[in-house]
Amino acid sequence: MRTTLIASALTLALGSAFAADAPVIGLITKTDTNPFFVKMKEGATEEAKAKGAKLMTAAGKKDGDNATQVAAIENMVAKGAKTILITPSDAKAIIPAIKKAQDKGVQVIALDSPTDPVSAVDALFATNNYKAGELIGQYAKVAMGGKPVKIATLDLFPGHPVGAQRHNGFLKGYGLQSLDAASNELAKPAEVVCMADTDGNQAKGQTAMENCLQKNPDINVVYTINEPAAAGAYNALKKAGKEKDVIIVSVDGGCQGVKDVAAGKIAATSQQYPLKMASMGVAAGVEYAKGGKKASGYVDTGVTLIAGKSVAGVDSKDTKTGLDLCWGNK
Repeated sequence: MRTTLIASALTLALGSAFAADAPVIGLITKTDTNPFFVKMKEGATEEAKAKGAKLMTAAGKKDGDNATQVAAIENMVAKGAKTILITPSDAKAIIPAIKKAQDKGVQVIALDSPTDPVSAVDALFATNNYKAGELIGQYAKVAMGGKPVKIATLDLFPGHPVGAQRHNGFLKGYGLQSLDAASNELAKPAEVVCMADTDGNQAKGQTAMENCLQKNPDINVVYTINEPAAAGAYNALKKAGKEKDVIIVSVDGGCQGVKDVAAGKIAATSQQYPLKMASMGVAAGVEYAKGGKKASGYVDTGVTLIAGKSVAGVDSKDTKTGLDLCWGNK
């Protein structure tokens, strides 16, 4: 069963043109189709090549696929990986597998998404997702110019740390009742008239927005967990003839997302840098393999607000800058 699972669910790449003592590093992402994780794999591949390391990669079938990630950890440890980089799909359920790997001397670094607790891994290289949320919340508040607000939040799924941090950070940035960055719950002040889960998926984002509009057709601000969900929300708003009456803000800053900002579909997005996360992770893996020094703690890999139009008092960059940097910032 285990062999079948690995063979059918994992994408495994192990270089062969390396010295026998080349460091072996594993990268496990939530999926291998989301452009965010494609860019992360690209960064890891480039850095591994530059550092003379062997890179193994694996991915879940979908966001939330913990079983595949557990199988990947076990497979990589068996094949000699000394460092595993992971974007955990389930922040709690993955921890026993991580601990087993650490007990065998493997360094485990989380990329982008923290475990719960964060201390379950040796280090976390990630965007400050709460700050990313705050930036788009601040932007939306100024852009609304003091008008009464009815907000829809198109979230990830319950209990996910990144989803909670972005959601609660957005509310905090808007000046509304919220929760702090340590909470995995989603705040719901009175101004939020609709909350829906999207799994970060465009189709589900469109359905969620359609349902929200049925509940409250006067929604005028939409927060989305990421840009695919934002694209879905825009499609629903356009279908309803409301796309010019609603501000959509999001997080990720991928190239397509920045293009959507330039096209006026998204007002602003907080850009993060997955290529940088992965590059830093591989470099830390090589350092551990060669010198025994482990990475530790949280490393902020940066966030930049990209806006179609700047607003007073909120620092942002234009879409040209966003396209120059989109997910490839080192």
